Amino acid sequence: MLLKTFRWSFAVTALGLALGVWYGGWTAFGVIAILAVLEISLSFDNAVVNAGILKKMSAFWQKIFLTVGVLIAVFGMRLAFPVVIVAVTAKKNPIDAVNLALTDKDRYEQLVTDAHPAIAAFGGMFLLMIFLDFIFEDRDIKWLGWLERPLARLGKVDMLSVCLALIVLLITSFTFATHAHQHGGAHADKAQTVLVSGIAGLITYMIVGGLSGFFESRLEAEEEAEEEREREGERPAVVLAGQAAFFMFLYLEVLDASFSFDGVIGAFAITNDIVLMALGLGIGAMYVRSLTVYLVRQGTLDDYVYLEHGAHYAIGALAVILMVTIQYQINEVITGLVGVVLIGWSFWSSVRRNNALAEAGEGAAAQEADAARVP
Repeated sequence: MLLKTFRWSFAVTALGLALGVWYGGWTAFGVIAILAVLEISLSFDNAVVNAGILKKMSAFWQKIFLTVGVLIAVFGMRLAFPVVIVAVTAKKNPIDAVNLALTDKDRYEQLVTDAHPAIAAFGGMFLLMIFLDFIFEDRDIKWLGWLERPLARLGKVDMLSVCLALIVLLITSFTFATHAHQHGGAHADKAQTVLVSGIAGLITYMIVGGLSGFFESRLEAEEEAEEEREREGERPAVVLAGQAAFFMFLYLEVLDASFSFDGVIGAFAITNDIVLMALGLGIGAMYVRSLTVYLVRQGTLDDYVYLEHGAHYAIGALAVILMVTIQYQINEVITGLVGVVLIGWSFWSSVRRNNALAEAGEGAAAQEADAARVP
């Protein structure tokens, strides 16, 4: 099962490393390997959250996620996205932007870095909304009950998550503008860019998430009728789930894009070569997708019920980190460690819960056996 799920990731790894050696020798090989590890460490929480969504989709759409989705993730976000940033910020056409990325790597890195406030604001707001909507929802299973119970009660207030996200955005943009003004106003014009980009991230979440939620609810409401029609041979379930699955797929791609922002920006700490960056981050993205499918098919989220909680807390931490990096630089190692620690903690909590339930079950069985032996 493991080899079957990760076979394409292994193949892409071998191909990517071979291309790296051909392109830049063994130094390029090492850079690509480091970038792949960076991407996996930064996006492990992404895989857990993706798995929670992907398990609701059919095997057909899971394959689409691993094929078309990978093309979007690797060529779209890891290769085309930085070029688009340069084309927009430098007001160049795509061909000139690609030429700049290949011939003037320092200038290319500077342009992408200059666009970081807008990127971070968009991605930060999108991820923050995911986190807020999760913690404000009343769930049967609670990980940090002392925190999640009062937050679930607060979540009954309509549009609370949107209000809090806008407050965070206003504080961030105002702080950025004040800091720019105090230091000569070199970035004062970007304060408005941060505000607009953050609002765009919020709108994107509401549109894509709203459509996904709408079709998901409709799909759940019609689930029994669909199964009955499928048994009668009228229509296959994958067709009936088409709209819902499509918008879930779209939601997954936007979510992956938001997660990839920090990886793309962080990659410049290692190299400013767009070819090596695309190869390294692309390999990492492939593993994240394979891991997502593996978690779904193994039922890991059902066995370790707190993993999804830990991943969403990691999303919240990443959202805050992205907003902070608009003004301050934070090492990518810290970003990756925060996610790993939170998910590791939630996994350990899940194991403890499973052991406690198993012991309780054994104790109950022993009591029943004792009672049966009593004459």
